[in-house]
Amino acid sequence: MLRVRLKADGRLVEVLPDGNERAIASDPQAIATAAHRAARSEAARTDASYARNVRSQTGLTQAAFAARIGVPVETVRNWEQGKRSPRGPARALLKVLEQAPEAAFAVLGKAR
Repeated sequence: MLRVRLKADGRLVEVLPDGNERAIASDPQAIATAAHRAARSEAARTDASYARNVRSQTGLTQAAFAARIGVPVETVRNWEQGKRSPRGPARALLKVLEQAPEAAFAVLGKAR
């Protein structure tokens, strides 16, 4: 997770995991890039908890969930660890699984 801090003198610094700070260039492009990275990091964390919550509602392990939705277990693991975010059809499938898991699994079972 990227943490950015605005110092009193107007400098923008990145807060490193060890608590030290690293100066970020003060040009607008660098600031926009840092802000974009921070937003992406936050979005990935949100997507990770969403994917994890949907799976946990089904009561399935990562491996069983992956098998039921037809993706490799690494995909589910990456979603839940925030390394990847579910996009497009995968996000739609998670939404359906959240709202009506029995129906979604029934349809997925027929598709095979």
